[in-house]
Amino acid sequence: MEFTKIRTAQITSYLLLALAVTQALYTILHIAEVNVPRQLLWGLEGFLFTILTAFAGAAMVQAKNYQVGWSAIAFSAVLNVVQVSIGLTMFGPFREASSQLEALGPLAGAVVALSFMIYYAAKLLLGLAALVFGIAKLTGGAKALGGLTALVGVVAMFANTIMIVFGRDAFLSSAVAGGSGVLATLLLALCLTSVVREDQ
Repeated sequence: MEFTKIRTAQITSYLLLALAVTQALYTILHIAEVNVPRQLLWGLEGFLFTILTAFAGAAMVQAKNYQVGWSAIAFSAVLNVVQVSIGLTMFGPFREASSQLEALGPLAGAVVALSFMIYYAAKLLLGLAALVFGIAKLTGGAKALGGLTALVGVVAMFANTIMIVFGRDAFLSSAVAGGSGVLATLLLALCLTSVVREDQ
C-alpha cells in the first residue's frame, strides 16, 4: 500500500484527533470521580501513539516544508509511548510496594514524577507543532484557525516548560499544562490536512 504525502498527513491528523478525544474523556471521567478504565484508555493511547510515530515520521521525510512541526509530532508520540508504558507497567506495582513498605514511598513518587516529566515534554512538543502549523495556516489565509492554533501552541509550550523547569509544585497548575496541550493537539489536527495540500 502506497501512502502519499496527503494520505499520510490525513492519517496523522485523524490519529491526533482520536488522541485528543481519549485524553479529554479520561480527564472528564477523572474530574467526575468515575472509575476510569486506565488499562483500556491508556492502552488505546499507547497503540495510537505508536502508530502516530510511524505516520508523523513518514510525513516529516515526505514534506517539502514544516519539517520541524512534523518532527515535533513524531517525537512527542515517542515520548508519549514511553510515558504511557511507565503508567501502565510501573504505577501499580510501585504503589502496592510502597503501601507495604513505607521506605519505598519516595521511589514510587519518583516514578510518577518521571512519567509527568515525559508527559510535559511531549505536550511542549505538540505545542511547538501547533505553533508551526498554526503560523502556516495564518499566512495561508485561514486567520481564525491559524491564529488560535498558534496562540494555544504558545500557551502549551509556556505552561509545560514551567512544569518541566519548576516541577509539579510550580505556581502553575498541572491541569493548565495538560489541558492546553490537549487543546493544542485538537487544533493541530484540524490544521494539518489543508497545510499539506498547500505544500504540494
